[in-house]
Amino acid sequence: MIKVHHLNQSRSTRVLWLLEELKLPYEVVHHARDPHTRLAPASLGQVHPLNKAPVIEHNGVVLCESGAVMEYLLDQAGATNLRPHKSDAHYYQYLEWSHFAEGSLALPVIATLLMGMEQRDGSAPMDGYIAKELALDLNYIETTLAQQAFFAGEQFSAADIMMTITLEFAANLKLLDDKPNIQAYLNTVQSREAYQTARKLG
Repeated sequence: MIKVHHLNQSRSTRVLWLLEELKLPYEVVHHARDPHTRLAPASLGQVHPLNKAPVIEHNGVVLCESGAVMEYLLDQAGATNLRPHKSDAHYYQYLEWSHFAEGSLALPVIATLLMGMEQRDGSAPMDGYIAKELALDLNYIETTLAQQAFFAGEQFSAADIMMTITLEFAANLKLLDDKPNIQAYLNTVQSREAYQTARKLG
């Protein structure tokens, strides 16, 4: 049985979503953030030294980091249309967006969230850098979704699960108000039954 250590208000929802899409059996262990510091509890650090979520336990494997966890779960499922075969023309597109979610996109989005917790006048070097990165990343995504239905072409994949959760952070920060293609895309993927189940569980 796959054990998922889930932290509220975190990106570990994407792991629950993937498991629902794959229909793999799993159990959820819930961990709650400190209501004052918003930090993860010590109980999560007892599972993995990074004290972050998601973390999974399965057959002696304890694994952290969303991208690694997603690939591990896809491997457990075997053949699935949620990850293009390496011979598929869309495979490397799938790979790019899977890494983009936590690589290029997550930094400026999370930085915007954190910087919004303090008084800033927008003149610091970091403010300009984050604004530039957000514009670059979100315009790239908006243009891509104007040309295709999903991130790996016309087929929904695990790359969409990776991207959606980060894009939801951006939406909550009002960063997508002028991005109609991204908004329409989110409406589409959020209507999936597996997504709805994962949200209820998470």
